[in-house]
Amino acid sequence: MNEDKESIDLKSMPNSINKILFPESIIENRVITTKDKVSFISVMSSIDEEYNVNELYSNIDKLPINIKEIIEPKINLDIVKYITVFLIIVYLLNSIFSYTGYFIMTTVANRYAKGLRTKISNKINKLPLKYFDNNTTGDVLSRVTNDVDMISQSLNQSLDTIVSSAALLFGSLIMMFYTNWIMAITAIISSLFGFVFMAIVLKKSQKYFFQRQENLGKLNGHIEEIYSGLNVVKVYNGVEDSNKQFDLFNKEVYETSRKSQFFSGLMQPMMIFIGNFGYVAVCIVGALLTMNDVISFGVIVAFIMYVRLFTQPMARIAQALTTLQGAAASTERVFEFVDEKEMIDESNIKKILKRKDVEGNIEFENVSFGYEEDKTIIKDFSAKALPGQKIAIVGPTGAGKTTMVNLLMKFYDVNNGDIKIDGKSIKELKRENVHSLFTMVLQDTWLFNGTIKENIIYNHKDVDDETLQKICETVGIDHFIKTLPNGYDSLISDNDSVSAGQRQLLTIARGMINNAPLLILDEATSNVDTRTEELVQKAMDKITEGKTSFIIAHRLSTIKNADLILVMKDGNIIEQGKHKDLINKNGFYAELYNSQFTKQGIN
Repeated sequence: MNEDKESIDLKSMPNSINKILFPESIIENRVITTKDKVSFISVMSSIDEEYNVNELYSNIDKLPINIKEIIEPKINLDIVKYITVFLIIVYLLNSIFSYTGYFIMTTVANRYAKGLRTKISNKINKLPLKYFDNNTTGDVLSRVTNDVDMISQSLNQSLDTIVSSAALLFGSLIMMFYTNWIMAITAIISSLFGFVFMAIVLKKSQKYFFQRQENLGKLNGHIEEIYSGLNVVKVYNGVEDSNKQFDLFNKEVYETSRKSQFFSGLMQPMMIFIGNFGYVAVCIVGALLTMNDVISFGVIVAFIMYVRLFTQPMARIAQALTTLQGAAASTERVFEFVDEKEMIDESNIKKILKRKDVEGNIEFENVSFGYEEDKTIIKDFSAKALPGQKIAIVGPTGAGKTTMVNLLMKFYDVNNGDIKIDGKSIKELKRENVHSLFTMVLQDTWLFNGTIKENIIYNHKDVDDETLQKICETVGIDHFIKTLPNGYDSLISDNDSVSAGQRQLLTIARGMINNAPLLILDEATSNVDTRTEELVQKAMDKITEGKTSFIIAHRLSTIKNADLILVMKDGNIIEQGKHKDLINKNGFYAELYNSQFTKQGIN
């Protein structure tokens, strides 16, 4: 080639090189394509020796195309820099939004669970005692703990997945329709089978999730009952029977859990199958469209990617929905509890009876009551108590003694009749107001986790140590407390190895601290020995001075000095009067008294 020429005559080059390096499109001064550039670069190393490559390279600028750019491509660093910065920003924003979304979802889920616990706690205080008579403590606890935790965990695991997957699903749909609507409809139709299957599985598995939570509540109830009465179970050799009952409940939990998890496990593989079916459908329809020059092969490749982006979030949503099945079952149990009928709303009651204004006149007017509508326990009960009187209520088990004082305390509402305090119907007073007028010492003692001092001055923080010690000395529990390492600051709970008598004395001391104008003693001395009974009796005589008191007792020796004894049988008062008068009548009371002391060897 001549150096003074402005360009290289491509046609003058050897045919072997000409054909290899420069296709006909270049020779005829056509626009060079990417394929042409690649061909040029790839064959540079195989040029025929008879042609001077160095001479070609030195004159390459004179070619009608800028082949030098093929050999020495230039990188635009500014564009690369902008793209790099853009990608960094995108990934940072993606991370920020992901963490923010997760934080929001977990906050929402846990706040919802917290609200449910608060709602349940408030509901417990509004439910009538009748509800707890008919339901186990373990089942109620299971609703508060297991069911609420199930809701919280399911929402934590599922909400974020559903939101992100729904966004990806929506975005892939837009891209599919933007690319080709025929292929988009093909992908959607192939995925409809997944939606139908998902709906069938969700409907079928729902009952098993609910049964699992219900059976778990029964199991917890059984465990709580056995644990609280473990000594009795062992004494009566009931361990084998309790284990059989446990195995029965445990098997029910296993069966319902297995079935619910089986249906949940079907979702993921089925959605994968649906996704593969979508690939096949897109390939078949895409091939037909390509053969008819409707779309290019690249559209099929793009749609395979879109189908993947479409079916993956569907599978994640399906899995999240199965997780929410457990939450739905737990939610149903929680709201079943929340929707239970509450005690009568008393927000419109304005009357208040203050402690200092109470004289102590109590009157039962034709009171009738039954825990069930068709079973009446108290029948047309009428009685009067004057201020400062000690009213003893005696009778056989099931006579209605405890029920009567529960009505007086407004734990239950009477079916018929009325109860009045100083002439005011308790129907016109709020329950909290009625409760504040009474000190109640029950047969079943209750101690909470805390110090002895905290247990005795329960809800009375203004009591000083001197008053506390005097009351404990009066009851006879002071010596026991001082023998403990930390005295009144010793920790104690309802499960500690404190004797029944000591527990009873602690609750009696608590009642004396309360110092309400009205007093109810329900078998308060039933768990103490004879010597302790004498101490308690003296304390009771002191605490009842000037107060209207109702004393329920099986030990008739403790109510000899009562001002009035009401003898109950089958919900009715069959006898009433003082101890001597009732003995002289030689009626039902005398029979009870004589039989009790005959057994004890006392005349």
